[in-house]
Amino acid sequence: MNAALSIMIFDENRIRAAIIEEGLREAGHTHVVVLHDIVGLARQIELIGPDVIVIDIETPNRDMLEHLFQLTRSVRKPIAMFVDRSDTLSIEAAVEAGVSAYVVDGLRKERVKPILDMAVSRFKAFSRLQQELADAKSALEERKIIDRAKGILMKSRKLTEDEAYALLRQTAMNEKKKLADIAQSVVMAAAILGS
Repeated sequence: MNAALSIMIFDENRIRAAIIEEGLREAGHTHVVVLHDIVGLARQIELIGPDVIVIDIETPNRDMLEHLFQLTRSVRKPIAMFVDRSDTLSIEAAVEAGVSAYVVDGLRKERVKPILDMAVSRFKAFSRLQQELADAKSALEERKIIDRAKGILMKSRKLTEDEAYALLRQTAMNEKKKLADIAQSVVMAAAILGS
């Protein structure tokens, strides 16, 4: 893991936070910020802008976990969470909230770095998958718009499918625009004209 990463630790227990901080500093991390108060935590994360977040909860209760899970859903950062005890529902909620590493009863300073490395790697892999999914959805939407535009051109100008596609493509090249943008214009114009 890159030692220049900015790491934020949240732990209400100062002794446990010191264990995590020491583990990170021994691993060469110098940009470490420790927070102890859950009040205003979202604002602090926004101000600090950490690359990675470590959350430790010695004795988690349902409300605190739910609050932290809501927070993790919104920050879009690698998050490693240490808890002393857990149950199946909490583990499922952590995964659903996007927690990259959820470690039960495993807080030791020599374990902090490898767990953080894994959390960052897992977050990157998950982010890549999310981007690929978003790209695939976008390509599918563009394909649908192009098909609709082809249908409009085929009907209004009595073209074959290949001719309609060629017309869209040639127009896109002439206008130096994406094929999907030209198709969107055709669909929008047809809607306005009621054709």
